Amino acid sequence: MVKTKTARSIDDRLKSVVWDDQSPLSVAIESPKGKIQTRHGRFVGGRADGVEIVRIDTGAVVVNVLPTRGMAIWSIESDSGRFGWHSPVDGPVHPSLVPIHDPSGLGWLEGFDELVVRCGLESNGAPEHDDSGKLVYPLHGRIANLPADGLQIEFDEVSGRLELIGDLRESRLFFTNLRLNSRIRVHAGSAAVQIFDDVTNERSTPATVQLLYHVNVGQPVLEDGSKLILPIEELAPKDKLSAGEIESFNEFGEPQVGYAERVYFAKLRSDAANLTSVMLQNADASQALALTYGTKTLPRFVLWKNTADPADGYVTGLEPATNFPNQRSFEASHHRVVEIQPEQTVCFRVTIDPLSDSESVAEMAERIRKLAGDQPPLIHPSPRPGWSPGA
Repeated sequence: MVKTKTARSIDDRLKSVVWDDQSPLSVAIESPKGKIQTRHGRFVGGRADGVEIVRIDTGAVVVNVLPTRGMAIWSIESDSGRFGWHSPVDGPVHPSLVPIHDPSGLGWLEGFDELVVRCGLESNGAPEHDDSGKLVYPLHGRIANLPADGLQIEFDEVSGRLELIGDLRESRLFFTNLRLNSRIRVHAGSAAVQIFDDVTNERSTPATVQLLYHVNVGQPVLEDGSKLILPIEELAPKDKLSAGEIESFNEFGEPQVGYAERVYFAKLRSDAANLTSVMLQNADASQALALTYGTKTLPRFVLWKNTADPADGYVTGLEPATNFPNQRSFEASHHRVVEIQPEQTVCFRVTIDPLSDSESVAEMAERIRKLAGDQPPLIHPSPRPGWSPGA
């Protein structure tokens, strides 16, 4: 009789994690709101070897954070299913194996696997080459492939609040020295996940920054009949191909072999506190993923549609950003970079709400409808000059 013993699973990556229950990042806290627990470990084997993971269980959801991959949120799990997507990359992939500076500029895609990944900080958009063909800015920047340092957990037993804190540094002698301090905050008994990112310029001269939150949603929330609800002030397709689906830009179909990505750029309406929300809901509005974020520092929104065959990545991206993800020089020419003075800090806030019942989905939809107001949105049928190169 043939028998098999498996040391590493390729079907369930979490089975390849070696957990360290003695780590200071592995805690169990009792609060009046309920119990909250964390576990700290590392993946063993394959391209994930050495990637740190912190698993946070609030009692309502489980949040999987990858400090090694730029404090990315790999996935969120709830009783209704997994919030994230099934990438062909099948990560997580250790940053040392991601060829960010591949001559094509597209090496970033070899590590793209998470629910929430940051793009930036020097640039966050399309790859850009100089006149000689040399790569200047790689796709989506470096921050997603920089390991976090200074990891710590801070908690308040009275309120049930817990924060996982990490520092990311994007620096090069004579060029840049940017520090991103990230706090991922949760509360016992709550499904909401809050991201507090503070970017500081630690050089003695001014710096410019771009930041985009690439929030990627696949099945089961994304399906035939899913819909994106958002309070549009102005929206335009990125290119001619995307313009062909402008009438149904916020509607999603079944997986399609050979589907080419569509992208839409937008400015959204916000409330008096400069907060706005967007939500992707499934076909029967029983499950959704919503984002709430500050438009003062994240004034742009990008929708990325990639309803390809699951083998190629059936996913859509909801992307609050400082700018549109064009080449950096184009964005800079339209003043869509953030200037940070020496020792100045700019704060970015994003809340992720995984919604698992019809009532909470309806409540978020109503909030967004109120944000939208009664004034019709301005929707351009073709790429908008100043937003898309060549428009």
